Amino acid sequence: MTVSLILATLGRDWQVAEFLRSLQAQSYRDFELIVIDQNRDGKIDAIMDRFGPELAIRHVKVDFTGNARARDYGIALAQGEIVAFPDDDCCYAADVLQKVVAEFALRPELAIVVGASYDADTRRFSIGVNSRKPRYFSRLAMLGVEFTQFFAVARLERSQFYLDHDFGIGAKYAGGEGFEMLYRLLRAGAKAFYTPEIRIYHPDKDHYRLGNARMLMYSTGIGAYIRKFANQRDWFIAYYIARKMLLAPVLKMLLAVLSGNRAKLAYWYYSLVGVWRGFFAYRSSGCL
Repeated sequence: MTVSLILATLGRDWQVAEFLRSLQAQSYRDFELIVIDQNRDGKIDAIMDRFGPELAIRHVKVDFTGNARARDYGIALAQGEIVAFPDDDCCYAADVLQKVVAEFALRPELAIVVGASYDADTRRFSIGVNSRKPRYFSRLAMLGVEFTQFFAVARLERSQFYLDHDFGIGAKYAGGEGFEMLYRLLRAGAKAFYTPEIRIYHPDKDHYRLGNARMLMYSTGIGAYIRKFANQRDWFIAYYIARKMLLAPVLKMLLAVLSGNRAKLAYWYYSLVGVWRGFFAYRSSGCL
């Protein structure tokens, strides 16, 4: 199986080089890298020239910005049976692609394989929804995050394999693009399996010490994608209304009060504000 890796990038350089070094170390070599370059200043040109001969990179410069739009653009160029969307500040363990392909070969019913996100310094779980135990999962218990998800295109409802351009960095709603697509694919019948043995390294940016503005920005995307499916009268989304918009942030605020941690209290307060702001603000632009 050929794996198509679609890397949308803007504003980063040495992080991109680190990811490419992790690709050089992959034990599984049947992959292509499609770099959707949104920089206007040639920021990564020298990096592409340095790594290009060995990795056979398709370096595609575009005149638009937006993470979801760039990844969607890359889907149309992908030639592989498996498609993934690595972040431009993540790195793969050396056996990531080997393990992904092995899971798809072992489980022919699978359309989605999801790995875990780890912080490279602490080796603890990083961003996204992670678990210590491998398991199948449904839209009521989604796992991973968009850069840890791998898709066997022929096993998906192909009409649902796209990213909604309203979501993600550079869009109307700054977060939620990965979960929006994952929920939609699972709703269409895709089978998904998570394993923490697929290790993808990404800085831990969800920690409350990194600031409330980040939580406020990204949680609006969560509220917006919940509203999108609520507008479609998808009754399963009521679970996320209860969990993401009520129970989780309120309980975490209560724990912060009990522990006397003002920073955590502010962080989860802004999460609550952001998710409700996104829910009430959501209006579809009609763009895929």
